[in-house]
Amino acid sequence: MNEEIVLPELSRRRRYLVLAICCLSLFIVGLDVTIINVAVPAIGRDFHAPVSGLQWTIDAYLVVIASLLMLSGSTADRVGRRRVFQIGLAVFTVGSLACSLAPSLGALIGFRALQAVGGSMLNPVAMAIIANTFTEPGERAKAIGVWGSVFGLSLALGPVIGGALVDSVGWRGVFWVNIPIGVAAIILTALFVPESRAGTYRRPDPFGQILVMITLSTVTYGIIEGPDYGWASARILACFAVGAVALATFLWHEPRRDEPLLDLRFFRSRPFSGAALTAVTGLCAFGGFLFLITLYLQDVRGYRPLTAGLFLLPMALVMACSAPLAGRVIARRGTRIPLIISGAGIAAGGLLLTFLTATTPVWYVLLCGVVFGVGQGWLNAPITNNAVAGMPRSQAGVAAGIASTGRQVGSLLGVAVMGSVLAANLHGPLAAGFTSATRPGWWIITGAGVVVLALALYTTGRAGRASAARTASLITRGDEHIPAPQAAGARAA
Repeated sequence: MNEEIVLPELSRRRRYLVLAICCLSLFIVGLDVTIINVAVPAIGRDFHAPVSGLQWTIDAYLVVIASLLMLSGSTADRVGRRRVFQIGLAVFTVGSLACSLAPSLGALIGFRALQAVGGSMLNPVAMAIIANTFTEPGERAKAIGVWGSVFGLSLALGPVIGGALVDSVGWRGVFWVNIPIGVAAIILTALFVPESRAGTYRRPDPFGQILVMITLSTVTYGIIEGPDYGWASARILACFAVGAVALATFLWHEPRRDEPLLDLRFFRSRPFSGAALTAVTGLCAFGGFLFLITLYLQDVRGYRPLTAGLFLLPMALVMACSAPLAGRVIARRGTRIPLIISGAGIAAGGLLLTFLTATTPVWYVLLCGVVFGVGQGWLNAPITNNAVAGMPRSQAGVAAGIASTGRQVGSLLGVAVMGSVLAANLHGPLAAGFTSATRPGWWIITGAGVVVLALALYTTGRAGRASAARTASLITRGDEHIPAPQAAGARAA
């Protein structure tokens, strides 16, 4: 009989210390999101990069991290969550240092990919540690709320810190902040986080992993480069064709493996499927919003990076305040109410942004950000809760990895789609044609909010909980046929 090797029973103080250490990884990753967006215009001017070059600065990271998250989650469940978490922190820190030294746009894009390899080992693995540390559902929901508030705090500080660094020492400084935090997290993890892993041995799926990377990279390339090469060009059509074939092959291949990279049985759970789709849709809106709004504030309104960062501060503060509230509501009432608030906020924010012009009053720009921030602030906690709730604890890393993959896929699609919408509709200088060129993008964000709202109504409730219970039972029965780790490996944990 297989037994999961879990964290030992910890005191309340120790549990929250583990939570704090895990939140450091979320902090530097969240900080990296808004810091890089604030720095993108300066990077573009320094390297004379087109819009597509700016998109790749962000999406090179997102493609790699989205491709590797599921592998990282399952690997951590297998070989040890603390071990993989520490390796991820080290690679992310080294990648950040390399980014700060990049001599060209191509080198920066390559180092961002290296940074993403480490980033893929952080959030899903940390969430698996948290899920196995906080086993009581109510306490787990509150811990996830804290997790979400840290993300909001990192987003709040990111624009201000990034703007100040870009103004004072240049865009390279935005990568320096990750280094001391990463080093501190490595040391604290070694000292205070016990090792844990699943009791089932799931072998790697290299063919499935390759198919995921081919799908994401070819589709992203096609979306980003489509406006330049032409949507009907042989190059772009070939990219989409290769992506479609790779995806179809992946969906055919995975159910035929005993230990797949992506266990498609997870999607029989209505809350889990809803969480994955909500992650893609909601974070598509968020990634696209950040990409467009930073260009608007700096290149259209002419604000310095620090001023542009301060414009994003109210939105991020609202996100930071909303996340713990979402955690408390989830603990008492479930995930439906937070998801409804989230969908309504995203849709309303997108609708307000469709009226944005080069001379829009400052108060209106801030209002757009605050309303959109309410929607985003209530989003992440229910996604994570629906992803891991009801699943066997032995699969916490995989489940959290799939949810995080959905977030990253959504973010990269948001940047790719919104950048392509801008490039396809822009005629003339960026400052003159930006507002009309981006109006279709704001409508896409509005539609994303409507989709989140619809998924909330369909996937939560009594029927959703029943489907999650059936899915967990199915996965548990299937895992009983997977061989346990070797005894030596078990003792190493």
